[in-house]
Amino acid sequence: MSENKIIQWYPGHMTKAMRMMQESIAQVNCVIYVLDARAITSCINPKFNEMVGSKPILYIINKQDLVEKEDLQKWQKYFNEKGYDYVIADSISGKQKDIIISKLKLLNKAMIEKYAKKGAIKSIRAMVIGVPNTGKSTLINSLCRQKRAITGNRPGVTRGKQWVSLAEGVELLDTPGTLPPAFENQTIAKHLAFIGSIKDGVVYLDELTIELIKFYRENNKQVFMDRYKLENFSDDNIEVIDGIARNRGFLLNKNNYDYDRVYNAVIDDFRKQKLGKIMLDFPKGE
Repeated sequence: MSENKIIQWYPGHMTKAMRMMQESIAQVNCVIYVLDARAITSCINPKFNEMVGSKPILYIINKQDLVEKEDLQKWQKYFNEKGYDYVIADSISGKQKDIIISKLKLLNKAMIEKYAKKGAIKSIRAMVIGVPNTGKSTLINSLCRQKRAITGNRPGVTRGKQWVSLAEGVELLDTPGTLPPAFENQTIAKHLAFIGSIKDGVVYLDELTIELIKFYRENNKQVFMDRYKLENFSDDNIEVIDGIARNRGFLLNKNNYDYDRVYNAVIDDFRKQKLGKIMLDFPKGE
């Protein structure tokens, strides 16, 4: 992004959310950390790591259907090498429910056995965390097989903590999506804006569209050209935007293009995979 248009967004409810999570962490046995498969590195909030401390973590690499399998395998290799506990999920179908429950029970095996020796059954209490729009609430609903948590395809839908009980002896604490308080790395901020973790109303959509154009120029040029029927992919970003407006008929009048429609179309097409399955972040060394 240009230097005078730095992305920063940390509304008041996120400060309250972090405080609530810090107060609640002592009440849980483990943490479910939901990551968007398209931007795994960008979805890591350093403040979460400080808060979680030594609690066991089960990473959910969510929205697997939005990336290519070969790209996802690179992250699987990375997580395996690090010894992280994780599940690859799509959050909506609920197909991974049994795997997630089994992983949670393994993570908490010592605690479960300790209570079992006393003749007691102890529920597993897990806090579900993640940056906005990674699919935390949708994941919880898929685990419940019904709608319990409030969901929405935009950041900031979940505002307060919500406890949800599963029949398998698991209690989940749904928490609001929370971003780092500052983005020192603007590439991370850009990627989070691409996937909708940062509210569109607080970013410059023209700048975001130009960044997406740059990305596709370097990574998947033909898909972009085919989508917008461009004869060539100019190095001039404004020419590309003009070409999209012209080919899509985005006109204010006979002599002026409707650029806002272009910005919204490109960003929406990216998020709805009309520009292909794209992974933004890769493990170091890839």
